[in-house]
Amino acid sequence: MPAGSGKIMKKAPITKAGFEKIKKELEYLKTVAVPENVRDIETARAHGDISENAEYTAAKERQAFIHGKIQELENNLATSEIIDLKNLTTDRIVFGTSVVIEDVKTGKDTTYQLVGPHESDIGRNKISVTSPIGKALVGKSIGDTARVNAPGGVREFEIVDIFIAAED
Repeated sequence: MPAGSGKIMKKAPITKAGFEKIKKELEYLKTVAVPENVRDIETARAHGDISENAEYTAAKERQAFIHGKIQELENNLATSEIIDLKNLTTDRIVFGTSVVIEDVKTGKDTTYQLVGPHESDIGRNKISVTSPIGKALVGKSIGDTARVNAPGGVREFEIVDIFIAAED
């Protein structure tokens, strides 16, 4: 964003557990992965000619990846705002709540927790409040139907339950 544009950058919501997880990963990269990678580069360099040294090339590529990941995590932390989940209610879906939804077409139930974009992880059923399904669910109550524009067309989900999951 250009300086002086007058726009205020909105911070992304994040749970305390999500924030701590990012901090822990960042700490690991800085204290373990970087020093290991430096040793790998030194070892590969000691093998002689680095122009045709696959170990050296791989270690340098890994170094670039690690430093890129560090920048990404630092940016995620800087642009996040921890949202306190202590006072959540279950009368409607909001950031931090967990929800059981039923696909109206298939009858299949799925449970999701609505989290911020920096901590979403579909493999752990954590979806971002800014995702299409997250946006469709926010504000809904048990018994409501959420309509989501999906690549295969509009999908409908009935809200079966709203609850507060323990933070991991």
